[in-house]
Amino acid sequence: MAVELYPRALYDVVVSVNIEMRVLGPGDDTLGEDAWELKEAIRERDGVLKQRRGFFLDAYRRSTVYALVERGVGDQLVGFAATRRDGYILFLAVDPEYRGEGFGKRLVARVAEEHSTVTCHARTTNREAVEFYRHVGFEVKRRVDNYYEDRGDAYYLKLGEGGIRDRLSRFLRG
Repeated sequence: MAVELYPRALYDVVVSVNIEMRVLGPGDDTLGEDAWELKEAIRERDGVLKQRRGFFLDAYRRSTVYALVERGVGDQLVGFAATRRDGYILFLAVDPEYRGEGFGKRLVARVAEEHSTVTCHARTTNREAVEFYRHVGFEVKRRVDNYYEDRGDAYYLKLGEGGIRDRLSRFLRG
């Protein structure tokens, strides 16, 4: 059963006055190039998100994408989560200039609102990502050796009891 974390009408208000949540269905690649550029900037800065362009754009097009966009002249992509139908997060990225402001949590919360189970993989060497996922309530279920194309290892994570979904639901109930 999906839990509604925020009433949909309040999502723009909850996210930010200037930043809106957009949901793009499978086949809608409106922000695909912006997502690619953000992913590449993060790859260059942090050495993570190493997917090839064709793989990334194909997976992006087949996903439901939750995008945070700063409104204004030339709307700017702040972050996005691309998910499969089963709640698996293929990609989660937040512009480094916007990190620490709760945007990653909001993206995960929005995914959790739509799916009864939320899972993902994170590179074992990506400590920032692993710490973030644990902070919002994901649990490491197992380690997968040689998961990535470059033979890097990954953790398979699942949003657990007491995760962001449960904490936000309790908060909203009062």
